[in-house]
Amino acid sequence: MKGSLLDLTQCSLKSKESPSWTPLLPCCGAMKVGLINWAGSYLTSECYADGVTVLGNSLGKKQTWELQVSMKQGKQTVVELLGHQGRYLVVDPDGSVRCGKPASVQQSQFLLELHRSGKWTLQLLDSKKYLESDGEDVFCVSRSPSPYQKWLPQLAMHVHIVLYNPTHQCYARADADLDRVWVDTPVPYLEECGFVLRFRNGMYHLETSSHKFVSRAEKLAKKPSAQTAFNLNLKPKCLAFLSDQDGCVLYPQDKRGRLCLGDNPKEKEEWFVIKRCPQWVSLKTKAKRYVSIICDMEVYAGSDKVTPKSVFHYEFDPDTSTVQLKTVNNHYLAQVMANGRRMEPETNFRALWHYGRIFLQAFNGRYLGTMPVGLVVANAMHPGPGEAFGVRLANRSFLVLRGRYGYVGSSACHDVLQCNLLDPDCIELLPCKPGIYHFQAHGRSFWSLSSDGTFRTWGKFALNFCLEIQGSNILAVLAPNGYYMRGDRSGTLLADSEEVTSECLWEF
Repeated sequence: MKGSLLDLTQCSLKSKESPSWTPLLPCCGAMKVGLINWAGSYLTSECYADGVTVLGNSLGKKQTWELQVSMKQGKQTVVELLGHQGRYLVVDPDGSVRCGKPASVQQSQFLLELHRSGKWTLQLLDSKKYLESDGEDVFCVSRSPSPYQKWLPQLAMHVHIVLYNPTHQCYARADADLDRVWVDTPVPYLEECGFVLRFRNGMYHLETSSHKFVSRAEKLAKKPSAQTAFNLNLKPKCLAFLSDQDGCVLYPQDKRGRLCLGDNPKEKEEWFVIKRCPQWVSLKTKAKRYVSIICDMEVYAGSDKVTPKSVFHYEFDPDTSTVQLKTVNNHYLAQVMANGRRMEPETNFRALWHYGRIFLQAFNGRYLGTMPVGLVVANAMHPGPGEAFGVRLANRSFLVLRGRYGYVGSSACHDVLQCNLLDPDCIELLPCKPGIYHFQAHGRSFWSLSSDGTFRTWGKFALNFCLEIQGSNILAVLAPNGYYMRGDRSGTLLADSEEVTSECLWEF
């Protein structure tokens, strides 16, 4: 039987051992935050020597701290704070604070206490003295609580998120037709599950994928205001709930899980895990058919429109630089050797990008393509037009891009687009040919490209941009001039790189 079959690898699906698609752990890994003192300044690890100040006025690399949980002490949590240079926040015997390697854990372990306002206090575990500041210096000398010892945490993760409720085991979903939010979606493959978490003046605004805002009223609001401002009560592992100034909290209510304010949630019902918005894609063949799952297991390219059976979670393994594609039913795209003996499914592919299209190389070295009947197989020794798949982001109608210097957006101080902003613009995506998009500003004008490689947002004509996924929530953008888009140290967004460098990689 082995010699009578074509030398090809047929695509199928393999289910991993996990019984449910939804992981209970946050996708953000170790939680990173900025800490804002009573005067509105950020706890800062200075680059020189081992100094710690509160001179930072915005959340940057020096103001970002990784929260490492050391242990649990009853209902309280003991944490350590790791700075951007890999050094811990350390308290010396005289109460002075610095960054360095602690001589003992007693110098770096803090008891974390959460307050109803969303603020934290950090009390040195050994001496019971509080971390505080006088507006310039940081020290740890007092055992008596005071307002100078409270710190407001600002989540440092990318602002495009999903909200998972462990109690209901579902994700939040915005309903643009009814102007409500429901907690009713087991798998966040829908665009409506994505939210933008905006931080302004010490408060958080939750923006939906249709650019409306969760408000204290039950209906979504068209613009941010005092009615859409919430405290974010945050604790380790990216667990959080939103509350208003009166102490009422947002939590899912009634049988449908309607998200609204209340003051009587069941135990832990108000807590959500904040995760990065996952990257779901669809694959379109040269024949303009989408790769889809037939009969729950077989893989064909037969559908002429995107359905839940034709979207895949694009998972990237940085250790092997391989890709896995997972369906909404927790199955992985795999290959089966047709040798008549037994199935040997493999789920890893090597991805090659070419102008917004992707070639997927299977474990046997051959490339995925389609048979005349639509069956997806790994048969081609060399990639050609029949092995190119157009990739479309299935759960995003806009991009929020963050590079090594900040977010991409427009600034009142510059007439060209910047890449070092604190508050991002949403880049509207208009799909064109497979793998190609037009970029549109919020005011409905198009992105334009100047001869010097800079961008503006008042273009009259649509330009073609190609997106290439380079990692987990990481992509590169090939601009219309044939160069990759990169963030310059000066803060200007440019399209002048011939190859993908670190400055060309964008979190999205």
